[in-house]
Amino acid sequence: MGSDWAELCNQILDLVLEKLVSSSDYLRFSLVCKSWHSAAKDYQRSGNLSTCHPPMLLISTGKNGIWRLYNIMDDKVLDLQLNLSNKRFCGSSKGWLIAVDQSRIVTLINPFVRVKGRRMKKNSIIRLPPLTPPSPNIRDEMLAWAPYSNYFIFKAMLSADPILDANNCIVLVIYEQQCQMAFIRLNKDTTWTYVDQRYSIIEEVVLHQHKVYAASDRSFVSFDITTRSLSNVKFVAQCFRSGDWMKTYLVDSNDEELLMVERKIELEEERVTRKFKIFKFDYKECKWIVKKSLGDVAIFLGDNSSISVSASKFPECQPNCIYFTHDNISVGAELGPRGPCDIGVYDVASKKISQPSKDVMTLVKKSRQPPIWIVPRIQL
Repeated sequence: MGSDWAELCNQILDLVLEKLVSSSDYLRFSLVCKSWHSAAKDYQRSGNLSTCHPPMLLISTGKNGIWRLYNIMDDKVLDLQLNLSNKRFCGSSKGWLIAVDQSRIVTLINPFVRVKGRRMKKNSIIRLPPLTPPSPNIRDEMLAWAPYSNYFIFKAMLSADPILDANNCIVLVIYEQQCQMAFIRLNKDTTWTYVDQRYSIIEEVVLHQHKVYAASDRSFVSFDITTRSLSNVKFVAQCFRSGDWMKTYLVDSNDEELLMVERKIELEEERVTRKFKIFKFDYKECKWIVKKSLGDVAIFLGDNSSISVSASKFPECQPNCIYFTHDNISVGAELGPRGPCDIGVYDVASKKISQPSKDVMTLVKKSRQPPIWIVPRIQL
């Protein structure tokens, strides 16, 4: 009987993997036999595994670079302590964190192999070449940016896992001070490629159906990052911010729809999100149209690469909701004396916002760095 289970074809095993929800289920699956373990690793390498885990909020404790995971679904902070850094993370993508230092060296960090009290695994940190965008005054600019080095990258994303699928991994960043774009291909490039600098004030990028899309306050464009071309940007549609909406996000909705979400933020004694507006891109008309409901989808917004999940896969996940956290607006927008505080769940239907419990908000406000969403990755 054991040999029969071991000889199941990969197509059937993939169907089983699609139905699993918790990390413990995946681990149990991988321990059945060698062929099942291999199938689980292949499934993980394909990138499908990450979509089967709801994101958690990574919160800095403000002590010795220790961060903790908060499961917003059941309003619980996990006992797990991750030994990371006291710095701001400018991105979270494919289960990895992205940071930049004073020398503009970009670092990829796998937080789930950096558990306090355990031995660090190899390849938990990948250091990339420094960002040196073309400028006649590069030395002066680096000195000017030194006190704000955590914010030199506005946002960053990965196209694939840098260990499991390194040959297809491309790191893309939006960098200050004009919010322009640059990318580097792992295992292929030794320097960054700086995308056509005529396009600036970029607010968001997203990988959707094997293309990269970027949005500014005026333009919605696409471009190719598989080659090192500097000027392959294509205009797709007008993209404008309506009224006093302060932040824009692009969301790949389960590889089916491309969404744009506008977030209205008020800066009073402390930062407060008031509401959201959702748009869906119409490829035939090449324009954004208002979308009044997310249906079964829940999305997670912040400094991370925007994430969408099917809420029906997770009993505690609320459908038709936007989970949001305190993120970067601009270099000058400090956290303030009360720390990060703009966190909650927005119900699209009722337009009401709920916050985490008082204990969780107290933990968050003690931090001097904004929390960030991350998708847990099991290590097979």
